[in-house]
Order: sequence, then C-alpha cells, then structure tokens
Amino acid sequence: MENQEYSVGLDIGTTKIVAIVGRRNAHGKIEVLGVGKAKSLGVHKGIVNNISQTINSIKAAVSEAQSSAGVPIRKVTVGIAGKHIRSLQHSDYIMREHPDKFITDDDIEALKDQVKKLVMLPGEEIIHVLPQEYKVDSEGEIQEPVGMHGKRLEANFHVVVGQMGSIRNIARCVREAGLEMEALTLEPLASSEAVLTKEEKEAGVAIVDIGGGTTDIAIFKDNIIRHTCVIPYGGGIITEDIKEGCSIIEKHAEQLKVKFGSAVPELEKDSTYVTIPGLHGRPDKEISLKTLAQIINARVEEILEMVNTELKAYGAFEQKKKLIAGIVLTGGGSNLKHLRQLANYTTGFDSRIGFANEYIANDKNQYLKGPEFATSIGLLMESLKIRDKKQPVEEEITVQEQPKAEAATTNIETVQQPIQQTETIQQQEVVNEQQEKKSAKLTFGQSLMEKVKKFFEEVE
Repeated sequence: MENQEYSVGLDIGTTKIVAIVGRRNAHGKIEVLGVGKAKSLGVHKGIVNNISQTINSIKAAVSEAQSSAGVPIRKVTVGIAGKHIRSLQHSDYIMREHPDKFITDDDIEALKDQVKKLVMLPGEEIIHVLPQEYKVDSEGEIQEPVGMHGKRLEANFHVVVGQMGSIRNIARCVREAGLEMEALTLEPLASSEAVLTKEEKEAGVAIVDIGGGTTDIAIFKDNIIRHTCVIPYGGGIITEDIKEGCSIIEKHAEQLKVKFGSAVPELEKDSTYVTIPGLHGRPDKEISLKTLAQIINARVEEILEMVNTELKAYGAFEQKKKLIAGIVLTGGGSNLKHLRQLANYTTGFDSRIGFANEYIANDKNQYLKGPEFATSIGLLMESLKIRDKKQPVEEEITVQEQPKAEAATTNIETVQQPIQQTETIQQQEVVNEQQEKKSAKLTFGQSLMEKVKKFFEEVE
C-alpha cells in the first residue's frame, strides 16, 4: 500500500498520545486502518515540557499504529493547544492586477499570505489564517469569491496565534521521532471537524473540548469560525482536586473520577460509599460518593464559568449572534456523569455530548467513537483533506509534462516540413518553366490541335 492512499492524525495530548491511520472509502466515510495509543509523559497543559519523554511517547504510539495498520508512517498531521494560544480578528485586501480575469484560488492565497506577514508580539507565530467573509469591489457578505470579477478583493480573517517556542518544541519532537509534520492544526478546529454537523455550524454552536490539560473552545455561526480559545484547565486538575481532597494517590483518584465521579452532588446519595485500598498495610479508606461529587462539582463549575466568559466575549447572548444549536461537549472530560445537565444549568444553552460516529465506517466495537478520540479523528480528517487537495495538483503536473515531449517532437517535424515544402515548390517551378518553354516553341496551329485532342479525350 502506497503512502498516498492513507493519512495519519497525531494527537499529542496531556494525558495520552494517539496516532490514527485511515483512508476514505468509496462512500466518503473514514476507514480506520490502525490505532496506536501511549501514555503522555512529557506534556503539561498542552505544552511540551520534556522533549525526550514526549519523543518516546510519540514513538510508542506510532509504532503501535504501524503494526496494527501494517503500513509505514512517515507524514503526520499534528494538533496544538495550550494556554499560549490566542486569536484575533483582522481585515485585509489586495488590488488585483488583471480585474478583467476572474478571481482564482491563487488570489485567495495571495491575500492570506499578506495576512501572514502581520507583525505579532515578540515570540509569537501565526498558526492559522481563517477567512470569514469576503468583499469584492465593496460588495460584501460573499462566502465564495472564486469565479467573480473585480479589482479589489477584501476579507475578514480569524487569525490564530501561538508561542513560537511551543510550536518549535512540537515540531522537534515529531521530527526526532522519525516523522515529517504535514500540517499543524489547532485542536478545537480538528475536534469540530469530527463531531459537528453543517446544520449546527450554520445555526450557531460552541464546541467545548475538555481534555486532560486544557479545555478548548471553538464557536461557529453561519458556517464561519467566529471565536477560538484555550482554557488552561481540564480533566487533570479535577483528578488533582480528588487526590488532595480525599488524601489518596493519583491512580486511585483517576479511577474514582472515571468510574464513580458525578458533576451534580444533589443526584448522589449520602449513604453510598466507595472503598479505596490502603497503602502498605494501612487500613482501607471509605469515600462518600456525595463528597466526591462535591469536589468534582466545584472544579467543573469553575471551568464552565470560564466557558461562559468566552461565550459572552463572543456575544453569544446577543440576538444576532445567538447559538441556536447550543454547546457540544467532547473530549475525555465530557464522559463525566451529569456534566451535560450542569452545562445546561450554568450556561443556559442546550448541550449534547459529541461523538465522532458520523464519519467512522468500520468501528464495530464503538471504541473510537468515544468523545476522547474526537481530536484524533479530526486530525485524521484534516490530513485526508490535505491529501485530497494535493492529488489534483499532481495530476495536472503529469498531464502538462506529456505535451512538452510531444511539442518537442512537433517542433522537429515542423522544422522538417518547411524544408520539404520549399524543395517541392522549387521542383514545381522548374517543371513549370520547362513547360512554358515547350509551349513557346509550338506554333499557333499545333497548339490549337493539342487543345482539340484534349477536348475529345475528356469527352471519351
């Protein structure tokens, strides 16, 4: 199997690193060929803080994905998050040299390249330049300007910016793991590709991806990305709170959260307890599920309040910007019991849990359709999009190369043809001269007889 037939998404998260190999089937859905998963040891709150440990974790995940898929992995599309991520709005324009010709993708790219030259704060770098709405010769609210005529092409952009050091660290880890980074994508954008529908993006929706170290937010309205941000808290800090509040080790705190955790204490009974084994001969510890839920609730409410602040910053409570489709919760943290009910109460928007089940064709055991794999699936989808864009370009190059060879042959032939034609013309002129000389020697009567003979021959 050639490398062009499949793509790879690599999610470098705070708690886990996931590599997913897949391709698009005949029906347009994703067929997963292999999955690799490893514990993330060198990442804290979405930022690499230990290069060697991160490299080893990436190698472990990619090695598992390679063996399960049976194909070599060379290029990967990588996700990025972290508290250093910020976004801004920017408008820019270009004056086209040939307004009589219609607008092409090259004009759009030229406009994007101009935005990429924006001067950022020291140590920052532009990750994404996302067009929102276009204007052609002051005619606004254009979604797709390609094919239109105009002199001035203008657009509003959503620009995503990150710390250069963090981006370089991720790139180095990927490179030293023996891989090539095909693209770097903001994680909430990848998650939105996997779990949101076109109808939700049009109606207005906020995706809230609760990961291990960060909570990523992306807001869409009228099929346009309106706002992105990263909150530096996730499921990991809830585990820390349980560990400190119940005086237990991290392993037991994580198990408690996953198996018995709830975001709403009022829905838990006072009389229900869980027993945690003691350390090194110490007695077992009993923990009330209501107490556990109270610890979880305090931190989850704090995270949801931060989400609410971002929704207000966008203007989600205004009539024109209202999010009709509400909130979609995804990521490993969204598996927390009763989280949806608490989100409804805290934000005032209807919410649902986002699963990547619409796009996966062959996941019979529902393993990959869990919300914790939403980002990984989204990165795989992004990688497939990049491959689809590259294919037509390669085909055009192949088609254009062949006529060049033909043109070379034709040129030789066209050079030879005029030579042959000149020789023929010269011969014809000699023959004509000879005939003229002959006809000059004939008398008037002889020439008349010749004409009569020809006439009778034609009649016969």
